[in-house]
Amino acid sequence: MPFVLPYTSRLLWARTAALVCTCVAFSVAAHGGHLGNSGDLFIFCWSFSFAGTLLILLVEMFGLQTRMPVSWNNFPITFAGYAFLLCLSASVAFPINYLKENQWAGEVRDHRIVSTVFSCLATVAYLVEVSLARARPGEVAGYMATTPGLLKVCETFVACVIFVFVSNPVSYDRYPALKWCLAVYCICFVLSATIVVLCVGECTGWLPFPFSRFLSVYSFLAVAMYLTATIIWPVFQFDSRYSVQSHRPSNCNIPVSCPWDKLVGVAVLTALNLLLYLADLAYSARLVFVTG
Repeated sequence: MPFVLPYTSRLLWARTAALVCTCVAFSVAAHGGHLGNSGDLFIFCWSFSFAGTLLILLVEMFGLQTRMPVSWNNFPITFAGYAFLLCLSASVAFPINYLKENQWAGEVRDHRIVSTVFSCLATVAYLVEVSLARARPGEVAGYMATTPGLLKVCETFVACVIFVFVSNPVSYDRYPALKWCLAVYCICFVLSATIVVLCVGECTGWLPFPFSRFLSVYSFLAVAMYLTATIIWPVFQFDSRYSVQSHRPSNCNIPVSCPWDKLVGVAVLTALNLLLYLADLAYSARLVFVTG
């Protein structure tokens, strides 16, 4: 089988850099970081990104794109988008959880610092890859390489983070209005994820209606639903008429891990997803694309 080096050299170097950085990040953390079970999520972020990037490099170097059961116009940039968000999250959360502990010093702390640095470098590498691979105005490209496609990646990822925050501890079961917010997160996540899967699997032609019309209608409904959640969530979580904890408690010493901080995080992420869906609606209303 021929060994080839397709695509631009800049894209090749960006993927190679991401491969090396993620490998170093999870290897160093697993070897001497002493993370415990709580560090499994960070190891997953780096190792998953590493494995996917390695697969993409091997497939393109050996010219196996046509034999893959996915759209190669959509899959690599979709994976790069998720890998960027995973590494970005790890680069922020890892030092918060593991570099503020004074009891760990010396070699263990050095390992954690190295993992943090290479996680940041991997984040930059994936950002460069997405920038190089995304569709330019006038280009024929898969949907996931366009701005609305990349927005779908962000929307689903933000929803996943919201699910983590609302489930530990459970913070949506006190009022029916909060359950509506959860329904908004779930419905929009499922539909956005379905769009991503349809595009990556080249299945958009299976729909009994035009795909572009479906995108516009769905984006409008998602904006309306997220607008209600953006208003309802902070009212029922932080208004003293509905919540006994309307201010940050004094015993919240560790950022992010504090339940009150997670409630604030959900409110912020809900507003962020509303903005993403607004941008998605604006682009989807006028986008002309060719899915590959």
